[in-house]
Amino acid sequence: MDFVDAHCHIISEDLSAYPKAPIGGKQSEWAATRPVTAEGMVARMDETGIDQAVLVQATTNYGYDNSYVLDSSRRWPERFVAVGTVDPLRPDAAAGLKAAVGAGGLAGVRLFTSGSTVPTQGEWFVAGETFPFWEQAAELDLPVCLQMRLGAATRQLVELLERFPGVKVLLDHIGYPDIASSPARAGAEVAELGVHPGLHLKLTHRNLERLRDAGEQAGDFLTPVLEAFGAGRIAWGSNLPAAEQSLPELRALAENVLAGLPEQDRQEIFAGTARRLYPGLTQSGA
Repeated sequence: MDFVDAHCHIISEDLSAYPKAPIGGKQSEWAATRPVTAEGMVARMDETGIDQAVLVQATTNYGYDNSYVLDSSRRWPERFVAVGTVDPLRPDAAAGLKAAVGAGGLAGVRLFTSGSTVPTQGEWFVAGETFPFWEQAAELDLPVCLQMRLGAATRQLVELLERFPGVKVLLDHIGYPDIASSPARAGAEVAELGVHPGLHLKLTHRNLERLRDAGEQAGDFLTPVLEAFGAGRIAWGSNLPAAEQSLPELRALAENVLAGLPEQDRQEIFAGTARRLYPGLTQSGA
């Protein structure tokens, strides 16, 4: 089976070339204690049988400086594409976004809407100042990953999807649904969002661990979500090295939890969706 890791992070050992500049001034624990370089990521992918990966900017290490993911994707174009972090509140956000993509540029961007890396509190990602950014993302057909928690922010997410139906939004960690408390309730909450065709889901260890722990009740979450979105709008990502497990362990976790799905669905989740979202992977596929 073909595998694409749609969500992993890299940290350089060269502090002169790639100095630390975390948003909010706080480096994440994993970036400090178990960093993985681009070379290390290639080695882990080879060990695990993963052909390609999406390098997602380590915002808690580099802030808005996307140099390392870009340089790494240019060095290994057959293995990586780069997803950077931008500030959509800047007056020049739309122009900057247009300049950052294209041959050798960013294949997508990621926005943080909560947590220690957010400079502005509140669900600012649908503020009027961001509209030029979203319009440009739609024009460029550029996927935008959203790191956010469903719940209080769901209303703003729906507003965004309705205002900009042409934007491809990839919800990181499926918005952290509370699978542990009630797989069925969490599944219904996520499934309601499936009516928005631009919304895609990123399935990571943060969801898969809870689905594993749910045992037979995992289907109470997966079934309605798959019915609402289809496997073609769900992509698997390891979240290495933010995830403590090794890459082979993270792949095995995903395979075990999804083992009951049809092979075609698993192929979409493990590679097909990511390749459609990020055409650079298909063009340079191994």
